[in-house]
Amino acid sequence: MDAMTLPDYQTLTVEPRGEHVLLVTLNRPQAMNALNTQMGHDQVDLWRRLTEAPGALRCVVLTGAGERAFCAGADLKERDGMSVDTWRVQHELFERAFAALVECPVPVIAAVNGHAYGGGLEMALCCDFIFASQSARLALPEVARGLMPGGMGTQNLARAIGERRAKELVLSARALTAEEALAWGLANRVCAPGKLLEEALAVAEAIAGNGPLAVRQAKKSIHYGLGMDLLTGYRFEIEAYNRLVDTDDRREGVNAFVEKRKPRFTGK
Repeated sequence: MDAMTLPDYQTLTVEPRGEHVLLVTLNRPQAMNALNTQMGHDQVDLWRRLTEAPGALRCVVLTGAGERAFCAGADLKERDGMSVDTWRVQHELFERAFAALVECPVPVIAAVNGHAYGGGLEMALCCDFIFASQSARLALPEVARGLMPGGMGTQNLARAIGERRAKELVLSARALTAEEALAWGLANRVCAPGKLLEEALAVAEAIAGNGPLAVRQAKKSIHYGLGMDLLTGYRFEIEAYNRLVDTDDRREGVNAFVEKRKPRFTGK
């Protein structure tokens, strides 16, 4: 994806970092980057474009503007006084945004720079893994407002930390510190606030240096295999594996290893 071909989004900024990495920032700092209708439209468009035509793009880092919040969840000020029908239409838009993020074949790292509450944590959980700032707090507080998670939260959280811990977190509505999130398996790494983006982008560059077809096939195999029994998942894995055998990247990777040089992957 040539980032220059992406639109100027109202609620997102997109910034190429090198040839193969894209930094995406939720950009509503005045509202703690809360998810509003426009951000829903912007995310549906972005993830659809990166799915349909990733081009040279090999990894994305998703973060929030400012230091206070990654995303505070749905914009409740926008929802105040909203009719039931309008609420449902808006939520269907959010559902498409979450699904488009989960379905994006390009790896997405969440760099959680501050509070990730409700839909903000659900957005991070839709990414492939999470790096969190030491100052981050993570919660699904919907039951305290008479609702429940509706952005894959009950599904992705339980897959990440197990059924019993997911029930504790969702049913109590309490927030986890970054260190608790790390201990529970919700976050992969806790970073000093000034180092969060640096560390997330370094891992993104490492991912981008590997065979892009192989990375996407491996991501798909892990994600969908978890919904299958072991042997069915293994058959799915082998189907994904076999698609890589007759590729230029596989031949280049083997040749580079034999010749003791860095491979030059083309995504073909």
